[in-house]
Amino acid sequence: MPTILTYLFDPLCGWCYGASPLIQKLGQQSDLTLELAPTGLFAGSNGRIMNAAFAEYAWANDVRIEKLTGQRFTEEYRTQVLGKHGSPFDSETVTLALTAVSMTEPQRELEALKGLQEARYVYALDITATSVVEQLLRDMDLVAAATRLATGDAELRLATDVRIRRAQQLLQTYGITGVPNMVVTKAGKSRLLRGDALFGGVEKLLDTLGK
Repeated sequence: MPTILTYLFDPLCGWCYGASPLIQKLGQQSDLTLELAPTGLFAGSNGRIMNAAFAEYAWANDVRIEKLTGQRFTEEYRTQVLGKHGSPFDSETVTLALTAVSMTEPQRELEALKGLQEARYVYALDITATSVVEQLLRDMDLVAAATRLATGDAELRLATDVRIRRAQQLLQTYGITGVPNMVVTKAGKSRLLRGDALFGGVEKLLDTLGK
C-alpha cells in the first residue's frame, strides 16, 4: 500500500511557491501518491484587495522565501503584481483552474500548479483573472481544462467546493490554519507533517517518511 501525501496549499501562498521544488520531486516518487488539496485560504470571501501595506508585507516575506529556497520572485512581479494596488488578491480562479485540470488530465495537475505559480512570481501575470489563466492552460496544452474554466460550469464549481471543504476539514482536524502543510497517510494511519519540513532537501524528507 503506497504512502499518501495530501498537500495542503493555496496557489497564491508565497511559502507554497517556495516549497514547489520539493513538492515536484515528491510527485516523481513512484511509491508515493501525492494528492493536491487546495484549502481556499485566499479564495472568494477569504480574498482581499491589494494595497500598499499588504504589498510591502508580502514582498518582505517573498524576500525571505527566496533566500531560503532559491525560488525566484522577480522585480516585475513586485512592481506589476504587488504594485497594482486595488487589484484582487483572490485565489478562486486559479483554484478552479487546478480542479479543472484534476478533472480532465489529473496526472498533469502538479505541472499545472508549477506553471501557474511561475506565471505570477516570475512572469508577473495576473492569475486572478480568468482570461489570463485560461490562456496559460491553453499554452500548456491543457485545452479541456481551459474550456471548463472559461465555461465555469456548475460541476467544476461543485468539485472545487468539495476539494476545499475536504482540505479545510483536515486543517481543523490537526488544529492548523496556515499553509503549506502535509498530511501523511501510511498503513491506514495519518499524521501531520508541518510545513517547515517542505523547505529542506528531498532526501531528508524521504527519510522522515520512513523510506
